[in-house]
This record gives sequence, structure tokens and C-alpha cells, in this order.
Amino acid sequence: MTLLFIFDMDDVLYDYDWRARMAAMSELTSLSFLELRRLWWHHDGEIGAEAGLYRTGHEYLAAFEEAIGQKVDVDRWVEIRAAAMTPWPDSLAAARRASELGQVTLLTNNGALLGDHLPTLAPELVDIFGNHLRTSSHYGARKPDPVVYERTLEAYGIKAGNAFFVDDREENIVGAQGIGITGHQFLDGAGLHAAIEEFAQARA
Repeated sequence: MTLLFIFDMDDVLYDYDWRARMAAMSELTSLSFLELRRLWWHHDGEIGAEAGLYRTGHEYLAAFEEAIGQKVDVDRWVEIRAAAMTPWPDSLAAARRASELGQVTLLTNNGALLGDHLPTLAPELVDIFGNHLRTSSHYGARKPDPVVYERTLEAYGIKAGNAFFVDDREENIVGAQGIGITGHQFLDGAGLHAAIEEFAQARA
């Protein structure tokens, strides 16, 4: 029996400083935080991108540039995102332990451009997750929509009862639990370790 361990990224495996990212994006674009939010951080922009509105990184970038009215240097975009992420060793150790117990995969609410650069943005995950670094846009739906969890299970051929999902947001946990996946709301690395071991032992 194969177990599937599904991990969120931001504020689970990494401390994500969204405010620092937005400050740097404001400097890059000469647009204020409020203006960036108005132009892109909404359902036709970033939120839509997380749900697969823009299927490729190229499409994402083109839509973003059109929305803000200027070209964006992709390398700088990646640098800004990476600078806002600080890995949490205890969480990474928990993910590594999960990889010893079953299949691990990433499921982060993000668009295709970030997905294209995940090995650069999150190099600590490559050795643990291999090529199973996926954004919600990969599945054409975003958490907590049940569809994104259903498509993840389908991609791995795993029944919901054999899947474990960790996220920092309660609504995302509820969405996964709604289709029968075991959910764990992240608080700290020790709690995640314990939840992973308990889940695996119950299915031994």
C-alpha cells in the first residue's frame, strides 16, 4: 500500500515574508503595494493564476506585464520571491521522513511562473520531492476547492484514505478532509513529525 503525503509550501516548509516580497515588487515596478494589489492580486490575476487561468509561465508573465503596464525581468522576479522564503529545518526533516514512508508531493497555491522556477526558489526541496514540485495551477484548481485534491489523488492513483495533507490554513485542511484525506493544520515541526508518524502507523 502506497501512502501519499501532500505538503503546502509557504508557512509550512518555509517562512514566507509576503510583505517583504511586495515591498521589493513595489521597488521593481515603481508601483505601490495598493496599486499592485488592485492591478494583479485578484481573481482575474494572481488568484486566477493559482487556479490555472494561465497554463504556462509564459502566459502568466504576459498577463502580469499587461496588467501592470510594463515589462518585468523574470530573473529579478525570481530573486524577489526567493528572498522572501526562509526554510524551516524541522519541517524539511518531517518531509524527508514522509518520503521514507511513502510518496511526497508539493501542492502550493501559486501560478505557473512560480512553478517553472520551483527548483531555484526552493532548492532544499529538490532532494526530498524530486520532480514532484507542483503548484495548484498544474491541476487547474486552487485550494480549498475539492477539485484540486481530487486531481492530486488521481495523478498519483491514491485513494483518499491513504493520503495525508498538511497546510497552515484551516480552510484548506477542511477542503481536503471533505473528500476523505487526513488533514493536519501546521503549527510547528514537532507536531508535523508526530502527525506523519501517527498516520503511517495507523496504516501499517
